[in-house]
Amino acid sequence: MKYYIIAGEASGDLHASNLIKEIIKIDNKAIVRAWGGDLMHDQGAEIVKHYRELAFMGFAEVIENLPQILRNIRFCKKNILDFAPDVLILVDYPGFNLRMAKFAKSHNIKVVYYISPQIWAWKKGRIHSIKRDVDKMLVILPFEKDFYHQNDMHVDFVGHPLLDAIEGTTIEPSLFRARNDISDKPIIALLPGSRKQEIKEMLSVMLTLVDEYIDYQFVIGGAPSIESDFYNKIIGDRNVKIVFGETHLLLKNAKAALVTSGTATLEAALLKVPEIVCYKGNPISYAIAKRLVHLKYISLVNLIMDSEVVKELIQNDLTKDNLSNQLKMLLADSEKLKTLLDNYDQLIQKLGGSGASANAAKIICDQLLK
Repeated sequence: MKYYIIAGEASGDLHASNLIKEIIKIDNKAIVRAWGGDLMHDQGAEIVKHYRELAFMGFAEVIENLPQILRNIRFCKKNILDFAPDVLILVDYPGFNLRMAKFAKSHNIKVVYYISPQIWAWKKGRIHSIKRDVDKMLVILPFEKDFYHQNDMHVDFVGHPLLDAIEGTTIEPSLFRARNDISDKPIIALLPGSRKQEIKEMLSVMLTLVDEYIDYQFVIGGAPSIESDFYNKIIGDRNVKIVFGETHLLLKNAKAALVTSGTATLEAALLKVPEIVCYKGNPISYAIAKRLVHLKYISLVNLIMDSEVVKELIQNDLTKDNLSNQLKMLLADSEKLKTLLDNYDQLIQKLGGSGASANAAKIICDQLLK
């Protein structure tokens, strides 16, 4: 079978790579062409466009890069037709992928959506195009199945793929520190995002704590698509390390983490790391988003648990003083830490255990065999 997969971000590259690995176990003659990244390539996919060319965040930024986005859409449509896949597999990234779903459906190509767009947060009207253009929706958050059911659409809950991704992530702490030139001090992990715009904004605030917390070693989890020089310009002469390709190991060895809102907030929770969720965006984009998005929380951890399990510092609340005060509580309040870790255990139970990638691959291959 021929599989065309579109993943537009670093998290999508991770989850799609695990999906490809499981598909190949079922279909050893699988041919995969994809938009994605190095992890998908390592699993045998032919990458025709890297996600680092696609990552535009915020309304203002999308408008600014609209010509490039339109060129990408035209190229993708032609490339899909040239490849003539048996199925188009879309991984999150809704602004782009829903257009491709409509296009593929109009050319009688089966469409599977793996990792639903967050239409429960905003743009709920997209449910109509999803019902029209998507043959099979695979969701990874437990409340999403109920959301789609309420909108008369059957979907499959496969579990969360992060539980697969973090399995087996272990190494002797001393070896991890030695090979990354990290001191013996307790580690504060900094995960400032995967796009240059958000990294520059978030990391600048996170780094204001370095001189205050001299008994800790701050270590950045570098995004695979961002060059080290970009981080070094922001770091300046501070004693801060950067680790690439080992985010899960970094979290496993961290005492606490400062995390930009996104998938990384869930990664930290699943690895039992006390965290503070940070987000500050373009003021215009944020003002527009605030009018459109009606959610109590911004982090996946809090959304899944429907309570403030982890502290969120958003936009004007993301200041040095607020960040420092919250970090002090995480590091010193043992009762608060115990409550947090208990909530993390409940979160893992809600996500249904490992096996999401294998579950998704089986459903996709069964769908094709029909």
